[in-house]
Amino acid sequence: MQQNQNPNKVAATEAPRRVISLLVDNHNGVLARVSSLFCRRGFNIDSLTVSATNDPAVSRITVTLHGDDAAISQLILQTERLEVTRQIFELDPDKSLQRELLLLKVECDNQNRAELREISSIYKAKIIDLSPDSMVFELTGRPEKIDAFLKLMSDYQILEQCRTGVTALERGG
Repeated sequence: MQQNQNPNKVAATEAPRRVISLLVDNHNGVLARVSSLFCRRGFNIDSLTVSATNDPAVSRITVTLHGDDAAISQLILQTERLEVTRQIFELDPDKSLQRELLLLKVECDNQNRAELREISSIYKAKIIDLSPDSMVFELTGRPEKIDAFLKLMSDYQILEQCRTGVTALERGG
């Protein structure tokens, strides 16, 4: 017997990364309502950030996920129908500013400390903690920059990692 698979889950493996921005009412339970809608539609949320805006009655939710045009359009339409949604739109990577923060703790010793400093310098990562056996880096940038830094650092012993997820705004007025 063949299982029914959600088409969004199948498409997610090949579908491009999408960034959705929502302005919502700043009330208890809003995040749960929005994220459960995404879940019911079969989307796996890659990252989710929530922040205050210049209006205390409004919060911004930024969601990163994978999906094709039709699935994303349907998701946006359904999310618009929630009474807590004030505005929802997809951010075009070429017309938006997208940033992430990474904190990365890497094992180090006297032999590889200089190499790690050189890599951090190339990526403009800050060394925010240094001990005899580890270094902690702070890096802010586009998701692609974070991915490239992590790929280089994968040759070393990563002890801990914390990545915020995308936060983004449209360019211009």
